[in-house]
Amino acid sequence: MGQAITNIAADHNCEITVPIDQGDDPESGILDCDVVIDFSLADATLEIARIAAATGKPMVIGTTGHDKSTKQKILNILASNPVVWAGNFSSGVNLLFYLTQQASRVLDRDSGFDPEVMEMHHRLKKDAPSGTAERLLEIIKDSRKANDADVSHGRSGIPGERQENEIGSHAIRGGDIVGEHTVMFAGIGERIELTHRATDRVIFAAGALRAANWVITQKPGLYSMQDVLGLQG
Repeated sequence: MGQAITNIAADHNCEITVPIDQGDDPESGILDCDVVIDFSLADATLEIARIAAATGKPMVIGTTGHDKSTKQKILNILASNPVVWAGNFSSGVNLLFYLTQQASRVLDRDSGFDPEVMEMHHRLKKDAPSGTAERLLEIIKDSRKANDADVSHGRSGIPGERQENEIGSHAIRGGDIVGEHTVMFAGIGERIELTHRATDRVIFAAGALRAANWVITQKPGLYSMQDVLGLQG
């Protein structure tokens, strides 16, 4: 992702002042930039956030795989900074979030439709479900007043009949799949599917740079790509 962002930065009126890789010291580089873009590892984001907070730099976070405790620590540290945090920076995926919100309002727990979220990624992806799938699950949970215990991550053995408020989650890993996400609402006699397929990582890089240009003019707070794209409200 870092390389993809570097390759198209100039096309989005951006300059990568200091590319930082594993083993580098990010502090001096962050001092000289206007905004920090983090596509690293879950273990690295906390320290980068500390430096961004200390220097007052806006931050764009695309790293996934943080546990809830670590994510909250990062948010607490960046409370005085404008931050865009998204599991997926694709415009199409964020439209999928919006459409899933609309569908979930109609196809709620009393509708008789059963929701399932399916995602596919390349063999090297370390976390599951993906950050995008996690967000889709959150949208459905919110609409159904469900909680984490209602989410079934894959099924094996004899799990029994589907529970009334169950939400299915399935992760597939293989080959060089860039990313595919499907939200399915299965009813009796009909099924609705919303799908986004990514074929090139450049869509994520373009979205991150769009977010970087946007966040430097914002007040302190936590924003999503839906805010960047004007899909909120």
